[in-house]
Amino acid sequence: MASDGISYEMTGLPELLGKLDELEYDLKRKGGRFALRKAAQVLREQARQNAARIDDPVTGRSIADNIDIRWSGRTFKRTGNMMFRLGVLTGSTRNLEPGNPDTGAGGATPHAMLVELGTENAPAQPYLRPVVNQAGQEAVSEFIKQYGKSIDRALKRARKKAGVK
Repeated sequence: MASDGISYEMTGLPELLGKLDELEYDLKRKGGRFALRKAAQVLREQARQNAARIDDPVTGRSIADNIDIRWSGRTFKRTGNMMFRLGVLTGSTRNLEPGNPDTGAGGATPHAMLVELGTENAPAQPYLRPVVNQAGQEAVSEFIKQYGKSIDRALKRARKKAGVK
């Protein structure tokens, strides 16, 4: 192929790449984490509803009150992937008094795993495992909605920073 003598020079490429990196940082670190948290909250609420159906109203221990989401900083640092964990905050089981007394609302729920998985004497009553089937699509829709808003905000900020209306 013959060269026709046309040459060009791209100016402003480093600035553009810098803006794209900044946009990526903003979307992944801020907008992505926010959107993922909102999606995880949808799953948490479904898990709480499931657990409330099987909680014993006579005792002060409530599995539903102890279901929460936690940011997994370790996963993010190791792989760069965002992750929230959904589970039951069982409380300290080392310091339980003999006889396992009821400590009231917000107390430890060491029996949460036994209820979820069952024992040889009690059938399993899963409240966490069905959550993805029950509210998974709603969580995905919430993530898409929130992440879309985040992208729109990031683009608006980028346009404003560039001086374009």
